[in-house]
Amino acid sequence: MPSAVVSSQGAVVALRFGRFAAMGTVAMLILIAGVWASWGSAQHVMLTKGRERGTIEVARCGADTCRGRYTPVSVGSQPRRSVVIEKNVAVRAGETYTVVVKPGSDAVVRSGPAGVLYAWVPFGGALLLASVVVAGGLRRTRGAWVLAGAGFALLTAAFVTV
Repeated sequence: MPSAVVSSQGAVVALRFGRFAAMGTVAMLILIAGVWASWGSAQHVMLTKGRERGTIEVARCGADTCRGRYTPVSVGSQPRRSVVIEKNVAVRAGETYTVVVKPGSDAVVRSGPAGVLYAWVPFGGALLLASVVVAGGLRRTRGAWVLAGAGFALLTAAFVTV
């Protein structure tokens, strides 16, 4: 009979390891997807050296985008009659925002602290989602609280700044 007990303990250890590996992989994939989603805009906002910087005076907004006149601030940047910025809760017609032009396009993204925090909002959501996986799947409550706190802080800071 002792071999049956050892066998069942081995199965329990294997199942725990399998759960740990699977949930760890899911949590990492969620975090990587959050960084990937954020980096599309964050790279333009954070790495501004050599990029065109200026301001946009929003003239009109459609369903998904707003348009306005671009006034350059950086050396070598050219004024544009119309550039496009993503419409969100923080962009309103008649307002002026500091922006960075995406290379090779007429699209711009907000710059400065508000732009950086807004660009990382998808990562903040990923931190919150990964905290649930870490708490439930990995049974690591302290780590989950750290992830959730970081996600909550990032989303709150973005909300306050934007």
